[in-house]
Amino acid sequence: MYKNLRWKLLTIVAVVVLSVWSFTPPGERVRLGLDLQGGVHLVMRVHTDDALRVETETAMEQLQQAVTDAGFAVGRIAREDLTRFVVEGVPPANDQQFRLLSSQQVELTFDRIGAGGGNYTFEMRPNIAVQRREEAVTQAIQTIERRVNELGVSEPVVAPYGAADQIVVQLPGLRDIDRAKAIIRNTAMLELKIVEGSWAPDEATLLQSHGGVVPENMEVVPGLTGSGASAASGFYLVRRAAAVTGSDLRNARPTVDEFNQPAVSFTLNSEGAAKFGRVTGANIGRQLAIILDGRVQSAPTIESRIDREGRITGNFTVQESDDLSLVLRSGALPASLSYLEQRQVGPTLGADSIRAGITASLVGLALVTLFMLVYYRLAGINAFVSISLNLIILLGFMAYLGAVMTLPGIAGFVLTIGMGVDSNVLIFERIREELGTNKGARQAIAAGFDRVFVTIVDTHVASLIAAAFLFQFGTGPIRGFATTLFFGLLSNVFTAVFVSRTIFEFILSRRAPGSTRLSI
Repeated sequence: MYKNLRWKLLTIVAVVVLSVWSFTPPGERVRLGLDLQGGVHLVMRVHTDDALRVETETAMEQLQQAVTDAGFAVGRIAREDLTRFVVEGVPPANDQQFRLLSSQQVELTFDRIGAGGGNYTFEMRPNIAVQRREEAVTQAIQTIERRVNELGVSEPVVAPYGAADQIVVQLPGLRDIDRAKAIIRNTAMLELKIVEGSWAPDEATLLQSHGGVVPENMEVVPGLTGSGASAASGFYLVRRAAAVTGSDLRNARPTVDEFNQPAVSFTLNSEGAAKFGRVTGANIGRQLAIILDGRVQSAPTIESRIDREGRITGNFTVQESDDLSLVLRSGALPASLSYLEQRQVGPTLGADSIRAGITASLVGLALVTLFMLVYYRLAGINAFVSISLNLIILLGFMAYLGAVMTLPGIAGFVLTIGMGVDSNVLIFERIREELGTNKGARQAIAAGFDRVFVTIVDTHVASLIAAAFLFQFGTGPIRGFATTLFFGLLSNVFTAVFVSRTIFEFILSRRAPGSTRLSI
């Protein structure tokens, strides 16, 4: 008997059993893509104007704060459009100081244009405007990817689409479409601001002490006071500049408040913690408005310095607190989104595709087996067994590693049959050549496999490199095909070389040592 033949057979059996266990039951263990199990296809537009407006308003606030800290005042700072704001009434005595402050604060992104009489116009540089629009789309893609990944969707596709400001999102197997759309579209802009005026039921009451006018560095924000059934809607007067924003968050998670009601706790990064500590330490006894998407969720009183952790309370349901935690963890969208297209792919189409793919694979395997039996006689059975095990191991690979099966992936299955045939043909022809030199069956098989091994490895390594490039630079269907091709190549090396040779050795081990007959 061949040396270590028993261990080779046990290895093959173990690999096959593990593969079958990995994809059993197939309906639960094999993850399907959008084209096979259905799902939702969304096309969205990123309103990049929002990103430019935020950039302009942030620059205004920074310059306003710098002027205030320097100890003088200007007549007016106001935004004129998306990329331009004006500063009027700079005192002549402070004109040089203002120029220096503006150079330090905003002139990396804005050009300063003097209009005379202490008036200035700040215009966003054209290259910066283009860059901010591109960054808004890129950041939106990254944020949406993080959100849909936490939804548990298998292999979502989030990528640029069509025009420069459009994004395509494909969510395979999604059931609750409305919830997913709400989570994707939610900007989740978190701001923590010091309250300058107590809550009031209407704006007129709120602004009585300010002559009915909103102060220059403040803003009125709608929000709630109280909790539960006693909560009432009204307005708060808060500072325009936020102490902390969502970009300073490190983590967020659902929790409960002191009344055992759903809430969201958050943790700040080191920079956010330092800012939050300074602001809360300087405003003990005052209210801190927790603002989400332009609405005050709660306004607790600052009782002591707070550094790293805080909590958002409000009239949340458990589901709302979970969703809010999710979108806060994934980061705020840089701009709002609108849906241009929504298309739902039904599972019926996917079932038909799976059925057609299985049929094509079985027919291909049957025709290949028939050819191998006619041309290589009983050795064709060896090819059939190795190719069949190749498909089983390939499916086990994909199920165990969580790879997604797509319609192009089924095409990869059919291609795997062809690769298996190609490898077996190389081996069988080499064995025929060795037998033609009057070698015995055992010597011919050993020489045939040894001499063709390097060729098989070379061709498969080259194909693996191609599959890796397809996966790296492809999207959607191309990546599905590349995934199946990659694992098919790995399993084919094992079956074509190891399994096929073991089968030959097992057959010859049952014959007399001097036998030279081989049906090939």
